[in-house]
Amino acid sequence: MPITLSRITVTAYRVPISSPVATSFGVMQNRPAVFVRVEDSDGAFGWGEIFANWPAAGAEHRARLVVEDMADLLLGQSFNSAHDLFTQLTDKTHIRALQCGEWGPFRQVIAGLDTAMTDLEARRAGVSVARFLNPEAAQTFPCYASGIAIAQAARQIAQSREAGFSAFKVKVGFDLRRDTDLLTQLTSTLSAGETLCADANQAWTLPEAERFVATCRNLPLGWLEEPLPADAPLTHWQALADQSPMPLAGGENITGTGGFADAIATGVFGVLQPDIAKWGGFSGCWPVAQAIRAANMRYCPHFLGGGIGLIASAHLLAAAGGDGLLEVDVNPNPLRDAFDPWQGAADRGTLTLSDAPGLGITRLPDQIAQFASYSRDLHI
Repeated sequence: MPITLSRITVTAYRVPISSPVATSFGVMQNRPAVFVRVEDSDGAFGWGEIFANWPAAGAEHRARLVVEDMADLLLGQSFNSAHDLFTQLTDKTHIRALQCGEWGPFRQVIAGLDTAMTDLEARRAGVSVARFLNPEAAQTFPCYASGIAIAQAARQIAQSREAGFSAFKVKVGFDLRRDTDLLTQLTSTLSAGETLCADANQAWTLPEAERFVATCRNLPLGWLEEPLPADAPLTHWQALADQSPMPLAGGENITGTGGFADAIATGVFGVLQPDIAKWGGFSGCWPVAQAIRAANMRYCPHFLGGGIGLIASAHLLAAAGGDGLLEVDVNPNPLRDAFDPWQGAADRGTLTLSDAPGLGITRLPDQIAQFASYSRDLHI
C-alpha cells in the first residue's frame, strides 16, 4: 500500500558541554543532533536521526536541507516503501548534490528520512523495526563503551566498568609515544573477559600507522579503528593489515553499497562499522549488515549521536545478529540519555530492545526542548 507523506517535522539541537569531546581531527564544543519526523496521510508516523557531529555548523545546515531542498520531493509524494523513498531521493537529489559538492549532507539527510520511513512502516505493521527486518532478530545484545579520551581513559574506563561495560574503546592519534605508553598501562589494568580497542579517527599516514602497530604488537587490542584515512590507497590498507596482529576496523566513512562491497572484498577489515545516520538508513545499512555477516566478518554499527540514532543502530544490530557490539558513547549527552534506551536498567553493558512497534519512540522527551536551535513543521 503506497505511503503518501503529508507532514515533516525537523528540529536541530545543541547542548552546551563542560568538557569538549576531542578527536584527532577536531574538537566538539557542544553536542548536536537533528531529529526528523515523517507522517503519512493516514496519521502514521516515524522518527529518524540525521548525522550532525561535523562540521561545527552541520546540525542547522542539515535541518535546513530537509526544509529547503527535500520538502518538495516529499510532501504530497507517494512511496511504496522506505527503500522506494531512499532510491527516489538519491536519484532526484543527485544533481543538487553535484551542483554544490555536498554529497555527505545530502546522503545524511536521506539516511535520517529513510530511518523515519522504516520506523513508520514497522509501526504500521505492529512490530519492532528489528522484527520487521528479521522476524528472528535478537532482543538482547552486548554494548561497548566508546568516546573515551586517551588522556582520561583510566577514569572513564573505571566509570564505564561500574556501569556494566566490559569492552572499551579509547581515542588515539594525538601523540604516538604518549598514546602507546597509555595503552600499555591501560591493558595492564584489564580484568579477565575485558576488551580494549583503539580508534585513531583517520589520524596517521602509513608509516605512522606502521610504527603504532609495531609498538603495540604485543598489546591485546580488540581492534584498531581507522588508523588510515578512509580514502587511503588500498595498497596502504593491505600493507598495514599484513603487519597488524590486531583486526583493523572501519566503515563509518564508507558510503554506498558498492563502497562496502569493495571493503568486504579487500579482506583487510576484521570489523566493519556502517553508520546508519551518515549513509543509507535502514534501506542501505541492512543489506550491508547482511553482506558483512555473510562474509564471516564482525558487524559493529558505528554511532556517536543522539538517542534516536542509537536506538535505530540497536535495532539494526539485533536484526543482523552475530557477535557484534553496540557502540555507546559514554560522554554526557542529554540528547541521547533522555530517550532512556536501557529503559531504566542500571547495567549498560547489555541492551534489551522494547517490543513496542517501530523504534518504540512516540514523542520526543520534553527535557530536550530547551536545546532546540532550529525547528520547522511542514505539512499539506
